[in-house]
Amino acid sequence: MEGLTAVHGRIAEIQNRILTLASASSTSTSAAASTAWASAAATAGLTGTSPAGATGATATAGGGPEGQVVAAAQRYLGVPYAWGGTDPSVGLDCSGLVQRVFADVGIGLPRTSSQQATAGTPVASLAEARPGDLVFFDNSPSRPGIDHVGVYVGDGKMIAAPQEGDVVRVQDVGTPSVIRRVLPAAAAAPQATGGAGLAGVPYADLFTAAGARHGVDPALLAGVAEVESGFDSSAVSPAGATGLMQFMPATAAGLGVDASDPASAVDGAARYLRQLTDRFGSTDLALAAYNAGPGAVARAGGVPPYAETQSYVRKVTSAAEAYS
Repeated sequence: MEGLTAVHGRIAEIQNRILTLASASSTSTSAAASTAWASAAATAGLTGTSPAGATGATATAGGGPEGQVVAAAQRYLGVPYAWGGTDPSVGLDCSGLVQRVFADVGIGLPRTSSQQATAGTPVASLAEARPGDLVFFDNSPSRPGIDHVGVYVGDGKMIAAPQEGDVVRVQDVGTPSVIRRVLPAAAAAPQATGGAGLAGVPYADLFTAAGARHGVDPALLAGVAEVESGFDSSAVSPAGATGLMQFMPATAAGLGVDASDPASAVDGAARYLRQLTDRFGSTDLALAAYNAGPGAVARAGGVPPYAETQSYVRKVTSAAEAYS
């Protein structure tokens, strides 16, 4: 336990130093930031090359979905490798790290590297890869197939959990066998507009990622969360709806959502709102169906004549406008 405590202490130290660098980035060059990060890593006793010089990598912490993925991966630097590991308090293997990183930004991935290599869309070459892409390798000639994965951070570098006796660290990518882009194309570059008002909003990263993934305005998702639960992931309504996005048990089960898990709940809400919008043809009707049920909207031929539902649509719309 002392060793594990020391590892977490080193992780916290690096995170604090990275944040200090980020706040000074407007007056420092990329080269200076890279050197300082390397110094912080060395002081903390970790190995690996800083991704600070990578195009759109470390400097992107909070700079859109790509930056969120890289920042999430950086949080696990120094965690020990553990075969089959999915718990950072114990250790992570390569695919456990990747699954955890993307879960942190609201994206579900399969458990193994070979399964993960089928997610998203292919990237033709490393020259076309972007931070947040996944790089896969076949390192066992005696057993063909993908057996290793890392998170690309730019400039030919990746964050990965290498092998027994090692820790999660930054490495040269080398020559990957497969490259996949899990982030949707629309979310690959930081958004110039939309969602700017989400700064400081609880779960903003989940709203942004899920909105991009399912084509739903992140501000609308934030508005639903505000009105449904006041951003309280432990909320339970008198009717039995639970969690951040207030799913009834039957609806959650039908969508395969864990209502108590914010990442799962936000993704499920985005998927559900996309389905409802496609079915009824407008955001207002989708919101009404989210509140009163699709059957009620279908029977009414519009927003049902329920004071609660009509008020709900107005409140969510108003909140979404405030976050836009």
